[in-house]
Amino acid sequence: MSHPAPTPASVVSPPNWTDPQRQQAFETWLQQQTLAHSLDPRSVRAASADASFRRYFRVDSAHGTRIIMDAPPEKENCEPFVRIAGLMRDAGLLVPRILAWDAAQGFMLLDDLGQHTMMEVIDPRAAPPLALYQRALDALLPWQTASRPGVLPAYDEALLRRELELFPEWYLGHHRGLTLTDATRNTLNTCFERIIAHNLRGPSVFVHRDFMPRNLMMPAQADEPRLGVLDFQDAVYGPVTYDVASLMRDAFLSWDEDFVLDVTVRYWERARVQGLLDAEGWSQDFGEFWRAVEWMGLQRHLKVAGIFARLTLRDGKPKYLADAPRFIGYIRATASRYRELIPLLRLIDEVEGIVPDNTLVMGRG
Repeated sequence: MSHPAPTPASVVSPPNWTDPQRQQAFETWLQQQTLAHSLDPRSVRAASADASFRRYFRVDSAHGTRIIMDAPPEKENCEPFVRIAGLMRDAGLLVPRILAWDAAQGFMLLDDLGQHTMMEVIDPRAAPPLALYQRALDALLPWQTASRPGVLPAYDEALLRRELELFPEWYLGHHRGLTLTDATRNTLNTCFERIIAHNLRGPSVFVHRDFMPRNLMMPAQADEPRLGVLDFQDAVYGPVTYDVASLMRDAFLSWDEDFVLDVTVRYWERARVQGLLDAEGWSQDFGEFWRAVEWMGLQRHLKVAGIFARLTLRDGKPKYLADAPRFIGYIRATASRYRELIPLLRLIDEVEGIVPDNTLVMGRG
């Protein structure tokens, strides 16, 4: 799970190398690209880092700025990025063009889609930017309507289960220091089975898997209506509810439920016209679709809480765990709405030291 955050071009920070051999390989590769793509090697500067082992640099060229991806091949496989970029481009999305790729060494030269993410231009203190979220839907829906089975890995029961297990292993075990009793394990197992069953009921589409403002780019060209899309290399074929849940229950930004509902209704109206929701009565009943989005979001929130704990405790990236309370809030809000999830709510409250607010528990079936 990665979250690039571009650095303004005015902030020049040369790449920092801890491996002299890789630095030498990079400089040799860069020299080759300098001639082929009219680059200025003196202008290479840090653009962003993410939660994986990838790094990104920005470099000037005679044709504008470019992005360089540094992805050590023993740690990162760039083939899915290249393949999925092609799928997205064919679907009409704005994604980086791949100008050069050294697969053996893990260096890639890309288009620079812009200086700012959607996240960077949002003021969370101001009114929610509905127009921006509508542009995000403009990117999501063509991606989903282009879907076909057998192209991307399946977001199936096994993968959903592996992701959910990150929560007890990393968040409860490593972060909270909780030794799971048989009773706790049984509670989690029962809730996980219900979550998986709910999330496999609906239609499957192409799933970006991290579709949120930090991975959407404001285009560099003023006349470009599309938001750029990044961080798509982990895309799968799975629940249609996943990406809209990811967009509206953000890892780093929270909105009031009225706005979340507003955008989700707008998505629902467009998706059902496109024939994406022809299951479980979702195209006729927004309430049914909304419940499905909530259950899908719950799976994501449990997973990400575990990932953020792992990033901090295993990978030495503490900034991610600072956002864990947001996810605990999401988990508690959803668990409080459904009777079958009340045991999960009680477990979370016990772990977090939260005194239950009985007015929160709605207990819908």
